[in-house]
Amino acid sequence: MKMSFSRPRRLALATLLACTGTMASVNTASLLSSAASQDCISWRISGICYWLFCTPFGCSVKTSVKVTHYIPEAVVSAYLSPGANPWTEMSAVSSLADGAESALLGGAGGVPTGGGRQEMKAPGERKQNLHFYYGDAYGHPATKLIGGMVSGYSCDSAATPFMPYFTSALDALAWRTGVPESFYPEALIPGQREIGSTTSGTMWGNVYPRGGFVTQTDSYKSAAIVVQRVADIITREGQLHVYSPLTGQRSPGYWPPDPVQENTGTKNHKWQRLSPQLSQSCAVFPDTDGQIAEDGNYAWALWQPYSCCKRRGQTFLYSTDFS
Repeated sequence: MKMSFSRPRRLALATLLACTGTMASVNTASLLSSAASQDCISWRISGICYWLFCTPFGCSVKTSVKVTHYIPEAVVSAYLSPGANPWTEMSAVSSLADGAESALLGGAGGVPTGGGRQEMKAPGERKQNLHFYYGDAYGHPATKLIGGMVSGYSCDSAATPFMPYFTSALDALAWRTGVPESFYPEALIPGQREIGSTTSGTMWGNVYPRGGFVTQTDSYKSAAIVVQRVADIITREGQLHVYSPLTGQRSPGYWPPDPVQENTGTKNHKWQRLSPQLSQSCAVFPDTDGQIAEDGNYAWALWQPYSCCKRRGQTFLYSTDFS
């Protein structure tokens, strides 16, 4: 029997699917609501700041509370086909960039432009667990809502909503060939710049070279390696890639995060799963319980920690941190 729903019921059903995290893609509305996660924000009073306040009648030392919390900086996606970015509103933007890839590169890297192929197989050889992903990073739509929300008790974000920080199609040469990073010590020396570790049995793969090819049997893990690579690029300046740096400038009473680094816990970043399963908590790689996407497309929100305090004088003296 064919079932039909009225328009209000269809809207209610779509809302229910979004809230339960079963949708394969995400939209701006769901990103805004998911940013309210207390587990991801992790707001806390972390110390005290000291300021020198001077008037014509003399100077005194003023104090203000130092707070630390995480801010959603970017939506980072890994997907198999051009224009398949799981963020609905950004898929058209990604498609335009992916369409320009052939003009930039042609067929370099052994993979025809216009499509990533999963589990590629060379002629006459066994199937390799080699995956190719496109990777994008756009400013999170809630970054300015969480950052600077309450003056003196929340920190400003260095990110700009919807800003394209990285689009792999525009970085096609480095993303598909691995040049020159394939010759870096980080790529050649085992044990350097790897997610997880072999000794603990949690080794997922290498961060370098930071490109779209990953050798991994698990689709979730291979996509996670790709988004870790993208975050590694955009949170640093001067990298040999086509991108816009997502970095903050330290100033008196304001401490932006360090660049993303794997295997450091939540010291400089954490991830919130967005697609194919929306999570209300954050974790770092290697994590557990990640859902495999049937279409092979994934998205995470990159959260980074900021510390700040309200200006109470003309000159910042120093700050003390609580243990």
